[in-house]
Amino acid sequence: MESKRQQKFGRQIQKDLSEIFQKEFKEVFGGAMVTITDVKISPDLSLARCYLSFLLVEQPNEIMKELEFKNKAIRNALANRIRKQVRIIPNLAFFLDDTAAYAAKIEALFDGLVIPPASDEIDSDYTD
Repeated sequence: MESKRQQKFGRQIQKDLSEIFQKEFKEVFGGAMVTITDVKISPDLSLARCYLSFLLVEQPNEIMKELEFKNKAIRNALANRIRKQVRIIPNLAFFLDDTAAYAAKIEALFDGLVIPPASDEIDSDYTD
């Protein structure tokens, strides 16, 4: 369970990283749309686990590799934004959030189910 401080700090990191990705690192994503779905902060505020979701991307793993390559520059840009608000600039760890793809897969499974209609014999047993 995250404390209020961790949650507040996580929301701030999420907001700042969104702005950084849109303004300073948009060439990393090309024409893709990136969403930071969640940021989990360690209790000592030294590690931020950032979960990213991509739209209009064929291979999100390539973008994740590029993010890991530019991790130090992204952390530096984040530090420039929050250095007067916090003592520790957290290390960033990026993870692919595939819950949307998982939900689409489950939805496709439900759509593929064939449920036969109830027969009249069963209905007549309950009316007697």
